[in-house]
Amino acid sequence: MRRTAAEAIALSVIARNGIAAIWELEVAAAETHATGRETAAAIITEIAEAAEREWFRLATSPESAWRSIGST
Repeated sequence: MRRTAAEAIALSVIARNGIAAIWELEVAAAETHATGRETAAAIITEIAEAAEREWFRLATSPESAWRSIGST
């Protein structure tokens, strides 16, 4: 499966910052929108939404269940 640019960036951001990255991206999108940069805000929002989808996909994958079992 080929990922979009937003999905690739989202994976990189959540790998580095964890779930907090989603909130940070949403705040950045809101701040960017408030300064009148709608296109940039839309791009950041797209990345935030991709990050949320990826986070839930990773959290609900069978591999993550095995990782959590192995860490107990």
